Amino acid sequence: LEADGKQLKFAMNGGIYLPEDHSPEGLFIDNGNIIKPLNTKVDSGNFYWQPNGVFYINNKEEAFICKTENFVSSMDIKYATQSGPMLVIDSKIHPAFSPFSKNLNIRNGVGVTPEGKLIFAISESPVNFYDFALFFRDYLNCPDALYLDGAISDMYYEGSLGINLQKNKSEGKF
Repeated sequence: LEADGKQLKFAMNGGIYLPEDHSPEGLFIDNGNIIKPLNTKVDSGNFYWQPNGVFYINNKEEAFICKTENFVSSMDIKYATQSGPMLVIDSKIHPAFSPFSKNLNIRNGVGVTPEGKLIFAISESPVNFYDFALFFRDYLNCPDALYLDGAISDMYYEGSLGINLQKNKSEGKF
């Protein structure tokens, strides 16, 4: 970015990558170019936990999140990434999530408010999927939200220290 006279303002890891070649597990569109097509394969793991979804930004810079099965590729999509599971779907928490789950992890995700405001969030401490989804729905007012990553979650915003939360859980606050 510096070579182009630009400065990084925000970054968050997201998406699942294949161990063989580190390519995206699912759909990835960068600046209108499809790098990896939509993945509708049935398998195990967070990415494949149905419904999974797609976060995308069109050429008008409007942000959307939808279930993978509802995604329609078009020429006006500028950026997209596929991940899973969906956290919140039409204002409902993913039906498979339990408030009593002991599956705790650092988590990050993305949501879009009814006004079209894009919100990225990362937990400061391990949480289960249900509580993370509840945060997006009830606190951030996102009728749709998508899980992006877990244990290796990290976020940078201009002026932050870029702390790796996995290594520095007690210090990492954003």
